[in-house]
Order: sequence, then structure tokens, then C-alpha cells
Amino acid sequence: MTAMTKVKGLATAASFAATLLVGGVTYASAEEVTLTMAVPDWPPTRIMKKFFDEQYKPKSGNTVKLDVDFIPWPDFYTRVNASLTSGEKKYNFIVSDSQWLGAFVEGGYFRKINDLIDADPELKATMESMHPAVLNAYSTYPNSTPNYYGFPQFPDVLVTYGRKDVLCNDDEQAAFKAKYNEKLPCTGEEIDAMDWNTFEHVGEFFQRKKGDKLAGQVLDDDFYGIAYQAGKGYDFSTSSVHTFVWEHGGGIWDETKAPTGHAEGVVNSPKSIEGMEHFLKLLKYMPPVVKTGTMDIFVSDQLFREGKVAMNIDWIGLGEASLDPKTSKVADKLVFGLAPGLRGPDGKVNRTSQIGGQPFVLTTWTTPEQIKEAVGFVKWWLSPDIQHQFAAGGGQSAIKSVYSDPKYVTYRPWDRAWANSLDWQKDMWHVPQFFELLTQQQDQYDLAITGKQDAKTTLDNIAKFQEDLLKNAGLIQ
Repeated sequence: MTAMTKVKGLATAASFAATLLVGGVTYASAEEVTLTMAVPDWPPTRIMKKFFDEQYKPKSGNTVKLDVDFIPWPDFYTRVNASLTSGEKKYNFIVSDSQWLGAFVEGGYFRKINDLIDADPELKATMESMHPAVLNAYSTYPNSTPNYYGFPQFPDVLVTYGRKDVLCNDDEQAAFKAKYNEKLPCTGEEIDAMDWNTFEHVGEFFQRKKGDKLAGQVLDDDFYGIAYQAGKGYDFSTSSVHTFVWEHGGGIWDETKAPTGHAEGVVNSPKSIEGMEHFLKLLKYMPPVVKTGTMDIFVSDQLFREGKVAMNIDWIGLGEASLDPKTSKVADKLVFGLAPGLRGPDGKVNRTSQIGGQPFVLTTWTTPEQIKEAVGFVKWWLSPDIQHQFAAGGGQSAIKSVYSDPKYVTYRPWDRAWANSLDWQKDMWHVPQFFELLTQQQDQYDLAITGKQDAKTTLDNIAKFQEDLLKNAGLIQ
């Protein structure tokens, strides 16, 4: 249905007018405003809707309803894209992935919000209080320019989930030390210091078969050391491969360098190939489903919650299910830390990573009254008090005054890794051609992940496709 503002009568038909005169005093009539929103179906958006229903009271005095369409992640882009391009104008408020910005801005669907920010000092101060990596990723098109289209809704990063009952076991600790001459990471601080080399050792060390012993117990199923997203769907393998490419000194096509920046020679540079080869090298220590190209973030998360993996790298947005004994066999056995990184010759660890998370966006057909109420809701949502509550309920905040508060790290066990991850975050493309770039890249990565193609061939094919596509689009000279 078309989202619209509904105006309800106050007492009589005459009260449909903009004001009501009573005893010589003019009162503004209250209105009922409906915001129809498309969101991915996962804990951060479920929490948002719960907070709205239970707490939100608009300052306007209007009755505001949030009609939310929860869409499964694998179908999220296609469903939203179909709605926007069909012309049905169903949604006036969307939780969008950052890489959609260019396509839907150029398509005329997402509204620029600079005027709303400039007209509202409180909103402007809120936007300026964001971590710059989050603001650039979720709000700007072209990327990293002062052209704003999104209000951050849920910021997200990759962290390491660990089984402390396995990692901290004395026998496993001794055996790991004897084999690798290094400490098996057990505490959050030790995981924070972990590089990819140690992560690989964890993967190799904990490869166990049914009937083997693990932490003194006989296994009734196979067990694996590590898991990390490597799925063909949406952007799952891309989020992993980009991290390795960047950390090895390679690159993806950089839209901020258009039109002189090229894909060929960058996407398939020796350093980029080295990074992808490193990623592929780790697959042999993961559950065998990874070789089918279907180990997305939900599969790796499920395997970890089922107790079949020692360490999993995944988004914070999925963390709540691991803490819930109804959905997790390891709920009382968890430890969290930073995602691993590449240790350089100087001993420092590079943790550059693909950022996750999403912004709120307004559609261009949203009415002035709906815009007013949407901005009011955004300001409430991004207020320090609600952001603290969101973090305490399993979300995250990119507002510096919130995540730098000492109590922030007490909300959830992964929050200790949050602030230290932010400076390392980078994003993929925001250009209108992102879906073609992403789909072809995912197909090529899948060939490498499933063993049908080597890293060099894969990145050569991607680089050529991107060079041709972006030249035809005028984004490369």
C-alpha cells in the first residue's frame, strides 16, 4: 500500500481544519502520522521497533505509528529494489545498506538530508558527534563527501567469538603451547592481540573428529577450529576478502579517485592477490560447508552456537542469539575480542576491515509531515539516553560520548572490542553500479572458494569486468 499521512477528526468534521478555536484560543489539531519502514529482520531492527512501541512519544503531540516490514537478509535488497523501482511508493523510511546509496540516490528514491541537518542545530550536533568512519559509510554519496543521505541506525563491525571453555582448558593450553610455542588465546585481551597467524593455528589445532577428545570430553560430532563468512549470497564473501586485500596492502576500486582511479592494476595487484590467497588458505580449517560457497554469516553463527567451532568471526549484530540459552549451546561459555589482523615486520597488527551496519534513509516522496516526524524519531533514537539503552539491549552506538563512557563496555561482552575497532573500518563502493560490481565479484569469489579457480584468475576476471563496466559508466577515463 502507499504510505500516507492520515488525519483523524478531533470531534466534528470541522476539526479537520489545521486549527481549532476554543474560547478564543487557537489550538493546533493533532494528527496521526504513519511511517512505513522496510528493514532487515535481525535483532538491531527488532530492538528498534520494540523501543519505538514502548517508549517513543513525539514532541509534536501527533500520534506517530511505525509500520515496519521485516525482510529476511538474503531477500532484503531485491525486495526493496523491487518496491522502489516499481513506483509503488510503499516505503517512506528505509534501513538501507550503505552500498545502496548511489544506486537509489541516482534513481531518485533516496532524499538528500543536508537541508534537514542544517536547519536543526541539535540534529547537526548529533551527526557531528558520530565516528567519521560510520558517518562516511552510512551517510555520504559520493562516498566521503559532505552530501548526506542517511542517519546511522545500527553501526556494526566484525569481532571474534570464542569458546572459553575450550580455549582456556589447561590440557588444550599445554598442547597448543607445545605445538606452536605460543599461548593459545583465551581471554578477551589475548584475543585482542591475535593475528591471522595465530588464528590459523587455532583452526589447525582444533580440527577434531567424532570420537576424539576436546577439553577432556569425547566428541559426538566433528569439531572445527575456526569459521568466517564465505558465502555466495549478497556480500558475504566480499566482506571477508576485502579485509584480507586491504590488510595486505592491496585495494578495491576506489570511487573517491574517479575518474582517474582504475580497477585493473589495483583489484588484481600482487598485494591484492596475496590477500585473497591468504583468505583461501584458511578455508581448510573451517567446517566443510564452506567449500560449497554457502557459509554465510548465519551459517557460521549457527555452527558456533551449536558448539561445533572454537572461534568464529562475525558481526556484532548477530551476537544476541549466542548469549541466549534458548538458541545457543554455548551461551555460558563465551569470550569476545577484536577480529584478527595482519602483523607487519614492525610487530604492529593491521586490522583494516569491511564495515557493516546500516543507515536510516528517507524516500523522496515522503511528505513534509512525515519528514518532520521521521527526523523527530531519528533525533530521539540517536539521543545519548536511547543509545545507551540500545547498547544495553544488544545494539551499538557510533556516538563518541556514548561509546567512550566507561559503562558502555559493561553492557555486552563484545562491547570491549567496539571502540578499538572503529578506526580500522572501511566501506565498499557507494556508486550506482554497486550491484553489478558486487554480483559479478561474488560469483568470481565463489569459484575460488569452491576450488574451481585460483586467486589470480579470480581477481584478473573481476578487475577486467570492473574496468569495462566503470569505463562505460564514465567513472573511469
